[in-house]
Amino acid sequence: MDFSKESERSLIRRSLQPHQNLLAVSKRQPTEKIEALYNEGQRDFAENYVQEALEKIEILKNLAIQWHLIGPLQKNKVKFLKKNFAYIHSVDTLELARKIANAAAEIGYTQKIFIQLNLSGETSKSGYTPEQFKNDWLLLKNLEGIEIVGLMTMPPLENNSEKNRAFFKQLKYIGTELHLHEYSMGTSQDYQVALQEGATWIRLGTILFGERL
Repeated sequence: MDFSKESERSLIRRSLQPHQNLLAVSKRQPTEKIEALYNEGQRDFAENYVQEALEKIEILKNLAIQWHLIGPLQKNKVKFLKKNFAYIHSVDTLELARKIANAAAEIGYTQKIFIQLNLSGETSKSGYTPEQFKNDWLLLKNLEGIEIVGLMTMPPLENNSEKNRAFFKQLKYIGTELHLHEYSMGTSQDYQVALQEGATWIRLGTILFGERL
């Protein structure tokens, strides 16, 4: 662990309001670093890949970690989710939502999910367009086995975080119309703006851990 970042991590935590949460993105980070952050009080960790996540979950099973999956989820990986993840942040199609719902219902679990919206129109990113999401909303919210807690978005990677403010505002507006209360948005480049615009989960990686392996 790069303990020179400890004061920076403490400053970020102190800046959060009671309804705002810090999600430590531990992709390609060793379990020793995860455990060190845990010992500082961090409880929510996020992984991008199911297999890497499951390996870490097993190694760190004695810690009271709440695990999140934030990366793209292939439908053939849904069978491995089981009860391992408190939240799935990257549900981007009705087909995937149905598959998660069915798998969760089979084991008596209610999987909490965020619906991912692609508000920038970037072809390199997955996610619903607002129009597609509106069309599928009633079908999505009536699925048994999942609980839609909120919305997630990943705007363009900008050095100027102000350029992403409009995307965060739009996500909050869409969610408010549907009476949703959780917003997974904001990374190391733009989390301060995301918090100002209503983020309840900010996803920070290297700013917490240092460089990845």
